[in-house]
Amino acid sequence: ILNYDIMARFRRRTCIILLLFILFICSIMMALKTLRPDRAGFGDPFGLGLLPELQQRTVLLDSKQNSLNRIQGDTVTRVTNLHGIAVNTMKASMPPVNKMEEELSSPNYNFHIFYYTWYGNPQFDGKYIHWNHPLLPHWDPKIANNYPKGRHNPPEDIGANFYPELGSYSSKDPTVIEAHMKQMRSASTGVIVLSWYPPGMADENGEPTDDLVPVILDYAHKYNLKVTFHIEPYKDRDDRSMYHNVKYIIDKYGGHPAFYRHKTSTGRFLPMFYVYDSYVTIPEIWANLLTVSGSQSIRNTPYDALFIALLVEERHKHDIHRSGFDGMYTYFATNGFSYGSSHHNWASLKAFCDSNNLMFIPSVGPGYIDTSIRPWNNHNTRNRVNGKYYETAFSAALLVRPEIISITSFNEWHEGTQIEKAVPKRTGQVVYLDYKPHKPNIYLELTQKWSEKYRKEQEQWLM
Repeated sequence: ILNYDIMARFRRRTCIILLLFILFICSIMMALKTLRPDRAGFGDPFGLGLLPELQQRTVLLDSKQNSLNRIQGDTVTRVTNLHGIAVNTMKASMPPVNKMEEELSSPNYNFHIFYYTWYGNPQFDGKYIHWNHPLLPHWDPKIANNYPKGRHNPPEDIGANFYPELGSYSSKDPTVIEAHMKQMRSASTGVIVLSWYPPGMADENGEPTDDLVPVILDYAHKYNLKVTFHIEPYKDRDDRSMYHNVKYIIDKYGGHPAFYRHKTSTGRFLPMFYVYDSYVTIPEIWANLLTVSGSQSIRNTPYDALFIALLVEERHKHDIHRSGFDGMYTYFATNGFSYGSSHHNWASLKAFCDSNNLMFIPSVGPGYIDTSIRPWNNHNTRNRVNGKYYETAFSAALLVRPEIISITSFNEWHEGTQIEKAVPKRTGQVVYLDYKPHKPNIYLELTQKWSEKYRKEQEQWLM
């Protein structure tokens, strides 16, 4: 009887251990799946609904193209008096260029990082901007009814799944701008890709920020960083308005020492412009601006530049070439969301670019989660896996030997792609994600690590 009891207890213990082992293996497999998701996903309505033109591609979305409001919208909003006062105050207090207080990593001008200055708070802006982002409804009313509605209520409740170390800051705060520059420099990035709307325009949840550009340039110069422009899809953007945009930017900011110019293979130093949602405009319109024979041609003029288009679908590569663009980037940090953002497609895209004298700029990101503003969009979440997702993206980018790597993003908090410092926070019913078990600067350190790795590998490519 004693032996029987012992054997029974042993079998029970063995079964429990085996069950725990199986659960552990399953959890590991689920985590690893976020590193290399299946090719399916972009064709799913959850993915398509985030892209303006591509909503038309399915029956479900055919009549609801504009129902999902992107964060980066195109409405024109007014410039407040507070905005001007804050910016003028910042200009007056702008510190001179001086030596770094501590040794920072040298900037890598082949690492470009997307940067947003659309955040505001009562101290600098008279109200919260963007931190109080509304919850965006699903385009299908039946699905939308299953999710909460309303707006976030800062500072405890913000439109993000992570919480910034600097709190619900204002992009106009000089101490915030300096902290951001220092973080980007510590990450060994070199070029800030600044989200930009023409004067008087903004995304639908923000306010105009062009007046902030001189301050950004000054602080960037202090940290030996460069600034280029990410032209957003504003209302009625076309070849003519883009010509005026480029002329305005180069005339107003082109003389600043922090204004970025890229050295081309022919030895020319040209400004660079990333053009978000470029696929919305047909190639014939772009060709008017970007080809030598175009009716609105900018080529071989004082305003000539390198124009980088967003590639989403595979067919866009032919449109980009036909339009006269100089290259393409992929932007999205969700591996598998679009053809362009899927790592396994980068080799063929790089080959296409090489054969057509185009630049291929893959975009890497640390992860993706936007359920704080799109609560129905769990499908596109990509777990950071303690930095492994980010490193997988860098590894995939280096394999294709790109001239430039772009990073999505420094501080797009709404979509959870930020590498800016984040901290653990729990408020009421809200529990924010964090970077534990690592420190708040883990993604800056990883960026610096891969920047150095890129530099070393690039030396081998050029031999």
